[in-house]
Amino acid sequence: MANVWVGVRERVLALRTAPGMRNVFGAVWGEDLGHRFELLPPLTQAELEQAERERGVRLPEEYRSFLLEVGAGGAGPDYGIFPLRPGTTSDKTPAEPRDEPFRPEVAALFEQHREDEPARDDFASDEDFAHAYLAWDARDDELREELFTGTIHLSEQGCGYYTVLAVTGPEAGTLWDDVRALGEGIAPKRHTGTGRLTFAQWYLDWLAYAERKAWEPTAGK
Repeated sequence: MANVWVGVRERVLALRTAPGMRNVFGAVWGEDLGHRFELLPPLTQAELEQAERERGVRLPEEYRSFLLEVGAGGAGPDYGIFPLRPGTTSDKTPAEPRDEPFRPEVAALFEQHREDEPARDDFASDEDFAHAYLAWDARDDELREELFTGTIHLSEQGCGYYTVLAVTGPEAGTLWDDVRALGEGIAPKRHTGTGRLTFAQWYLDWLAYAERKAWEPTAGK
């Protein structure tokens, strides 16, 4: 996707003065909250490489080029893009990617594990139940961490849901939903209902929506 980000920073910043900017979800809420179509400055090549060294991984190309050409965080889908800069952990990543691959198959293991939660009625004594539950709970913590190995959390959707970018493994560059708030694990985002959604598709789809909402003739009336 050569030149995919040409003019995108300017288009986003122009929405700061659009009459219907408040109609775009996540742009403005509360007294002074929301991304308000502001963007952090882009990273320099040196800053990007330092951030990658800190995480032990080369980021997917679409996201990489976004950080270099559009901004290091700010306006975007949901409540905006979490900042990613060297020397910080503000990208909300629960575990550093390093070189371990993202494994979506862990989601099925996690779902099965949740179904296998011990019940008191299945044990002869409180002691046996407590022992089994402690082991189950420890494995639950392990699987929750494994779910997001090799990912970066990009944005908060609200109500405890997040958008996640796979940065390692065969799925690198694709987007996923963190749905632990539903008692589940991680699920792929789909593009046009079928194929995996990539970072550029996700961001540009949002920008087209934001421009429609913010610049429509009745916006702000």
